[in-house]
Amino acid sequence: MRTPNLLLAAAIVTLAAGCRGGAGSEPAQPIPHVTPIDTRPPAEPAADDEPPTPRPPKEADPTSTDTFEGTAGATDKPRANAKLAVLRDVRAARHEHYDRVVFEFEGDAVPGYHIDYIDKPVRQCGSGEVTEIAGDGWLAVRMSPAAAHTEAGKATIPFRERKLTLGVALELERTCDFEAEVTWVLGVASPNRYRVLELTKPARLVVDVKH
Repeated sequence: MRTPNLLLAAAIVTLAAGCRGGAGSEPAQPIPHVTPIDTRPPAEPAADDEPPTPRPPKEADPTSTDTFEGTAGATDKPRANAKLAVLRDVRAARHEHYDRVVFEFEGDAVPGYHIDYIDKPVRQCGSGEVTEIAGDGWLAVRMSPAAAHTEAGKATIPFRERKLTLGVALELERTCDFEAEVTWVLGVASPNRYRVLELTKPARLVVDVKH
């Protein structure tokens, strides 16, 4: 009869042989890694991921357009009950398709105006004296109620006439500053069509003459 110790040793040897396998058994193969496939439906995009709603384009600024139809006739816009507007600056500049003259006023309003091509002779309003202005066309810009001087009588514009070397504008001259009326005459190479714009902050009357 075998002893308990011998029986225990025989059982251990048998178990070890079974774990190693026989001589012809294949070695254990590693389990390949398989990426799981996500079959869930795609999640809805968050509110922050939604594309922004396109905004409509801004309206074009009429002062930035290079071409315009304009007019060669008279432009009349009276403001008889308006407050007296004091002229504080007059300037001219060349643009690609037109020359621009700007009359800038104190305050926030442009006075009434009448703009038209006039015939020679061009005269000073107070004395009636004839003044020579260069060009073959003379565009008079009459503004009222307006003044080009202070209450003490000092001129607010440091010049009375100015030669210009622009596309069509040749000379600019003040011909009137009397009884709430101010007139400047723009001498141009030819009486081309023009347009008038009113701008604010500060108040400006703009006259563009086509090349």
